[in-house]
Amino acid sequence: MRSDRLLSILLLLQTHGQLSAADLAERLEVSTRTIMRDVEALSAAGVPVYTERGRAGGIALLPGYRTDVTGLTADESRALFVLMTDQAHSDLGLGQALGSALRKVMAALPALQRPDADLVSRRVLVDPARWRTSQQPVDLELLQRAVFSDRRLKLTYRHGRDSQVRSYTLDPYGLVNKTGVWYLVADHRGQPKLFRVDRILSAAVVDEPVQRRDGLELADVWEPLRRVIDDIPDPISVTVSVRREVLGKFLRIHAADLAAPPVDDGAETVVLELHFRALRAAETLLAFAGDAEVLAPQELRDLLARKAAEALAVYERS
Repeated sequence: MRSDRLLSILLLLQTHGQLSAADLAERLEVSTRTIMRDVEALSAAGVPVYTERGRAGGIALLPGYRTDVTGLTADESRALFVLMTDQAHSDLGLGQALGSALRKVMAALPALQRPDADLVSRRVLVDPARWRTSQQPVDLELLQRAVFSDRRLKLTYRHGRDSQVRSYTLDPYGLVNKTGVWYLVADHRGQPKLFRVDRILSAAVVDEPVQRRDGLELADVWEPLRRVIDDIPDPISVTVSVRREVLGKFLRIHAADLAAPPVDDGAETVVLELHFRALRAAETLLAFAGDAEVLAPQELRDLLARKAAEALAVYERS
């Protein structure tokens, strides 16, 4: 609607200052001619908007002009108050700032929208933390201080794959909260690395400027690191037969490993196709004992059989 577009132009100019007609047209997905007509309409309505010609010209508001209109629709105002619990903000030392910001937004909302926004904040709760998560051993504010001050970090870290403790001097890009788990994204000797914050044993900010690679931001470094975990380049295909009684539990644990949706034909067992990074990663199937049988590959069947025999020998001795 044109009224929404006029308000969007006004808010964009307030936020960014002078913008070209072409830039506004691209942001709002309309033609430059439409933008110029909208600017004329704003001017006719008393908004002090003006245009400057030339290569360095553009569209701008008179200095000091601010609108007291938030520009939020009812759905947008409700969306602002459907927030995560303040745990993530508290981890970063921003809990009080979040509350203060929401109070200011609430005060700026049109009177008719305030009851809906308040109701949403009391009726909908998003908790990003997983069940039974451990406390962060390292103060996130310290990591945040290194990130915002562009300083290097020294830390000791316990790796999950082998429990080895190693020391690093890092050039941090930033922090990522993924489903309630904090990660530090940083370069180590020019190579991107990912560190779970709850495995950092100690950390200290070094009085040395950070040495990031040129032209890279946090999102640029995070994306390939995320894909290394999410994407399996050469997966090992595993066929497993699961008893119907435990199918729900099996799928909750191995949903991310499914190569295709399960086909339920009503039989006593359901055959599933799974993908794993390596045979060792598939050893977790042994936890289902006789409720899940690996049908292929034979190499994995042999591996699980050896593991089962080793466990049996231990318990027979005792």
